Amino acid sequence: MPAPDPIEDDEDAPAEVLEARIDASGVRLDKALADAFPALSRARLQALLADGAVSRDGVVLSGGSAKAQPGLYAVALPPVAPADPQPEAIPLTVLHEDADLIVIDKPAGMAAHPAPGSETGTLVNALLAHCGASLSGIGGVARPGIVHRLDKDTSGVMVAAKTDRAHAGLSALFATHDIERTYIALTRGAPTPSKGRIETRIGRSSGDRKKMAVLRAGGREAVTDYVVQATYGEPARARAAPLAARVACTLHTGRTHQIRVHLSSRGSPILGDATYGSGSPAAPVRAAIVEAGLTRQALHAAVLGFVHPVTGRPLRFETAQPPDMMRLERLLADL
Repeated sequence: MPAPDPIEDDEDAPAEVLEARIDASGVRLDKALADAFPALSRARLQALLADGAVSRDGVVLSGGSAKAQPGLYAVALPPVAPADPQPEAIPLTVLHEDADLIVIDKPAGMAAHPAPGSETGTLVNALLAHCGASLSGIGGVARPGIVHRLDKDTSGVMVAAKTDRAHAGLSALFATHDIERTYIALTRGAPTPSKGRIETRIGRSSGDRKKMAVLRAGGREAVTDYVVQATYGEPARARAAPLAARVACTLHTGRTHQIRVHLSSRGSPILGDATYGSGSPAAPVRAAIVEAGLTRQALHAAVLGFVHPVTGRPLRFETAQPPDMMRLERLLADL
């Protein structure tokens, strides 16, 4: 099934590298790769391409619709997470639950699913315990269907499937971007203009494979609409930037770290973002971050809306910022 929101936690060094020589040219790259690596599905290869895990003669490739060229192709497979996560009695804030799906308000610090470095304490572990016998055999295994992800340190609304039909329906909605998703970010400075659209291509950074970056070529299309809702620490001199801002971001695609990369590319990285927060906030903002106890990126998935894939009923969920972001915003408002 489509995986519109790739895994948010980057893998360690690949556990295995597959190699094959492709002599044909002019064929779509993903099709040529699927023929050369029959053990990998075309969808899996497309995801690996987007993650920068496929190379030809040592050059990293992206975009399965490009034409294949003759050469030696290598596919770096990330370590495989355990196939049988165990139920764990972890409290969940459930916003909605029915026979087919469940919507929760995920806390910061909880990974969506088991992966290297986060084998336990994940949303999947919690859902296995919470849902119990109500889960059907998605993919032949009794497990919740994770159809989109939030970064481990991003809080907010997530939906998971409990049945095969809900899994298929939700995956289709995310694949066609027929989902309402709005995030609240607290940023260093404020993007300009105060309202706009950021439309780029995002892929693995050539300098650091564990980071994503805006690319001139390759990668995948990424579209974010944003609105600056409030600014803090107004500058004393005219036309200078504020010290911080609250920005609402609406996703039209779901690329890895999309909002974090997009806001950073506009010179207004998310406060507390150790990966994309290039440069340091002003001293009063740094002090506010410490006093608020914020130890993560100040990003919250506030709104999730979609049509129920089984009943056809429109659903929309909205949650407030968690305490650390609320404390930080109160302190910023006093600057």
